[in-house]
Amino acid sequence: MAGETAPSTSPSEETSQAAPRDTKREGIAFVVAVAGWLVPGLGHALQKMWGRAAICLMTVRVLVWVGAGMRGNLFTSRGNDAFDSLGYIADLGTGSFYWVARLLESNGPDVSHADGDYGTRFLATAGVFNLLAALHAYEAARGRKA
Repeated sequence: MAGETAPSTSPSEETSQAAPRDTKREGIAFVVAVAGWLVPGLGHALQKMWGRAAICLMTVRVLVWVGAGMRGNLFTSRGNDAFDSLGYIADLGTGSFYWVARLLESNGPDVSHADGDYGTRFLATAGVFNLLAALHAYEAARGRKA
């Protein structure tokens, strides 16, 4: 016992064993993030964070519904300036709800009134919130946050 030594592993062997597991975890985390972006709350639901999943889904759903109901402006990819491009990215952040809002926008936006302007802000807020939720789901899947 006193003369026995434990087998030592070199640092390169430890990193080579951990690398495939980390790569797999990164891949799963990426899939969770994309799922959370496409369907708000799905990234958290895949990790069995039911409360956060429900809050994300309901928040984005209500914000898109209210924003579209107020006839807010959904930005397109053919923006004239940087703010239009940022608005388009924020609107795309709602994932599949972007297409729902497009369908609800049958009469077009009405930003001549305060309602339409606030509706535009609600739609953009829904997108930014969903992007942040997808980022949180990604980090949680990587094991960095809970």
